[in-house]
Amino acid sequence: MNNFTKRIVFGFIYVALVISASLLGPLFFYSLFLVFMLICLYEFIKIIELKSIYPYLLGLISFFTTVISNNNLIVFKDDMSEKIILSVLVIAVYFAFILALVSSRKIGIQYLGKNFLSFIYIVLPFSLLIKIPYLNFDGTFDTSIIIGIFILIWSNDVFAFLIGKNFGKHKLIERVSPNKTIEGFLGGFIFTFIAGYVVAKFCFSIQPLQWFTIAIIVSIFGVLGDLIESMFKRQAHIKDSSNLLPGHGGFLDRLDSIIFATPFIFIYLFLTT
Repeated sequence: MNNFTKRIVFGFIYVALVISASLLGPLFFYSLFLVFMLICLYEFIKIIELKSIYPYLLGLISFFTTVISNNNLIVFKDDMSEKIILSVLVIAVYFAFILALVSSRKIGIQYLGKNFLSFIYIVLPFSLLIKIPYLNFDGTFDTSIIIGIFILIWSNDVFAFLIGKNFGKHKLIERVSPNKTIEGFLGGFIFTFIAGYVVAKFCFSIQPLQWFTIAIIVSIFGVLGDLIESMFKRQAHIKDSSNLLPGHGGFLDRLDSIIFATPFIFIYLFLTT
């Protein structure tokens, strides 16, 4: 099986996993993205050469706090439970960072900075991602929202790659990612916007204007996410975040766009629904 065939096969498996987990309900959805988060954390802390368990602890605390919040497992009034959960999360995060700092034998600021970067870059986006299906007018888990967002991400990735490979002549930011082109970026943008129009025809949980705005967010911040991950890999002198996905590299290589775009999608939907 050549590299291109591996890319197609494992690409289909990845798409099938995301769609299946979303359709099967919150438990499967949470489980899949918890696994994704932990693997991405593993790959990222290897890239930045961090030997620490604290990113995993923070990841589990943040992820399960969000799950509790989503499913109202704490018996309080709704507004009070959100405040209590948020307070516990903030306290836990600060406590973990302080513990990491005082227990480290390495240079404190550098060590703490890498732990903080792992939280901001990997943990926080995944914690926000599992809240996005609830950001609709009913406030219940909505499969179509998260699948729709991934369709936009995949459209942007696929068409940016195809158009950039076949028609790309002008480099986007060559010193960071030599293969990214302006033509590829514009192609991804146009087809993602078209995909947003199609998704809006089938998902009525949010308004068409919101889908078009999310398409713009995905096109811009998805590419930025790809470039930022390329920058990390370039500094670490590696091509892929790992070899766990034949034909794709690592999980972080596959998920970098959604990771970086998620906080901005979350903020937008949180403010408009």
